[in-house]
Amino acid sequence: MAAGMKNLSRTFVWILMGMLIVGLAGFGAVNFTGSMSAVALVGDEEVTVDAYVRELQREQRAMQAQTGQAMPMSQLTAMGLDQVVLGRLITLAAIDNEVSKLGISIGDENLLSELTKVSSFQNSSGQFDRETYRFTLDNAGFTEAEFEDDLRREASRTLVQGAIMSGTKMPEVMSDTLVSYIGERRSFSYVQLSPDDVLLTQEMPDDTALRAFYDDNIAAFTLPETKSLTYAHLSPNMLLDTVEVDQEALRGLYEDRADQYLIPERRLVERLVFADNDSAASAKAQLDVSGTTFEVLVQDRGLALSDVDMGDVTEADLSNAGAEVFAAEVGDVVGPLPSDLGPALYRVNGRLEARETSFEEAEAELRAELAADRARRVIEQQAESIEDMLAGGVTLEELPDQTDMQIGTLGWTGLNAEGIAAYDGFREAAEAVTVDDFPSVAFLEDGSLFALRLDEVLPPRPEPFEDARDKVLAAWNENRTAEAVNNLAQDLLKQTEADGAFPEGYDVQTETAQTRTAYIDTTPVEMMIEVFEMNPGELRTVSGEGSTVVLRLDEVLPAEDTSEEMQMLASAMQTQLDQALSQALFEAFAQDAQLRAAPRVDQQALNAVQANFQ
Repeated sequence: MAAGMKNLSRTFVWILMGMLIVGLAGFGAVNFTGSMSAVALVGDEEVTVDAYVRELQREQRAMQAQTGQAMPMSQLTAMGLDQVVLGRLITLAAIDNEVSKLGISIGDENLLSELTKVSSFQNSSGQFDRETYRFTLDNAGFTEAEFEDDLRREASRTLVQGAIMSGTKMPEVMSDTLVSYIGERRSFSYVQLSPDDVLLTQEMPDDTALRAFYDDNIAAFTLPETKSLTYAHLSPNMLLDTVEVDQEALRGLYEDRADQYLIPERRLVERLVFADNDSAASAKAQLDVSGTTFEVLVQDRGLALSDVDMGDVTEADLSNAGAEVFAAEVGDVVGPLPSDLGPALYRVNGRLEARETSFEEAEAELRAELAADRARRVIEQQAESIEDMLAGGVTLEELPDQTDMQIGTLGWTGLNAEGIAAYDGFREAAEAVTVDDFPSVAFLEDGSLFALRLDEVLPPRPEPFEDARDKVLAAWNENRTAEAVNNLAQDLLKQTEADGAFPEGYDVQTETAQTRTAYIDTTPVEMMIEVFEMNPGELRTVSGEGSTVVLRLDEVLPAEDTSEEMQMLASAMQTQLDQALSQALFEAFAQDAQLRAAPRVDQQALNAVQANFQ
């Protein structure tokens, strides 16, 4: 039963959320009592103030864990979570009201059995402990009577849920129909045509022809809504030449990066450890006379080469074995030598030379890093004064005269991704800015500072022909080529219809027993859709993605019922449909219970709880 109650809780999460809109629409807001014991009456059941507060606190903790920020009542209300909590509790109360009318409950023995199974109420030996039980409930803000009453209610709901949902089965005809549709197969042939298959003479249209094409396809040359932005920008790179970096700081950073600039010689090593020195020596002797291989020795120990691989190591990493291992040649096996796990054989698989970068060689890189870091700090120090300038009436255009900032303009469409528009911080600001917003300072991910202003919003409009001329010419050529390919496809289709087969000289591709989900590389996406709309022997042309195919359906095949994949699909489909039906039945029961319980909300009590909620 404990497992059943856990399942019920999970089931309620998605069922109750789906019913909130319907349920909340029927709530009546009244002041039915002067007391503060309940926030709602649902039939003969109450939604108590304590239950409402506990659920609000649970929702608040969940949101704080998700966002990492404090979640006051004002934010919970703004997000509608107070209504979510109330709706959830009212739905539970409606079900409890219905269960009570049905006279369903569990006895004291079953209740005690459930209590003893809760690990929080058990002592160190795993036995139910009454003092632990009382202490745990007290910390959670429950009395024993309240908790036991809640447990009885939940158990009763579980019984009703099980009665409604258990054994529910969707007629197999539905799953069979869906599986047959998904599993249907087609065999077909096709010839794929591309622009390379047509020969076109070079042709340069005059402006009259281009303008006619431009007018006929004006949607392709229509600019999207555009925000005309002016922005001032100050990045660390702009200050690099003005920032001084002293040699002592450079030396200190170089020494801190010693592991990056002073890399000692290393070896790629495998180590096979033995229980004692005699075993290791015997294995080495077999290797020396070619009686075995290192791989066989590893395998005999029940290991894989990955288990004995040490990766790249320095001489110091190998302690007392280091000198002899580093003296060996690549491919040699040396030992027995000591290791922290016992006597071992070491195989050298590679040699990595030492890499030393002198201070002089690294200086430019270190200087750029320190300069950029200090430039970011300079920008942070200037941010407040720049903000004050803007607040005092200085325009963006005047900032370059008084600061190191640079001015720029941008036509923002949301598709911009170059320069400053590549930064997420700028993109978010550009999307949000309005003509009424006053320019203010903001930072980018690299420490840059910027401020922007929306000058105007340009609606979608045709790009002037003179500006779009190159695009129009390219589109005209693409269209001319596409028409030529389509004409070739139509000629091929007609010839195939007349001959009853694809003509010789074409590369005919054949696909057998393909399902709707099949993907055939380089062909138009719509091809498989078309295939399943055709009749055997029918021919069609399909174009898309720079390719055109002449397609013939050869055979219609039913789903392959005997395949393991289809059997698994049928089983999964039936299970999913059964679950959907049982969930729908329980949801209908819960909605009906709530409708007949006629929930009434005490708005005054709600307001009082929310006003005092922490």
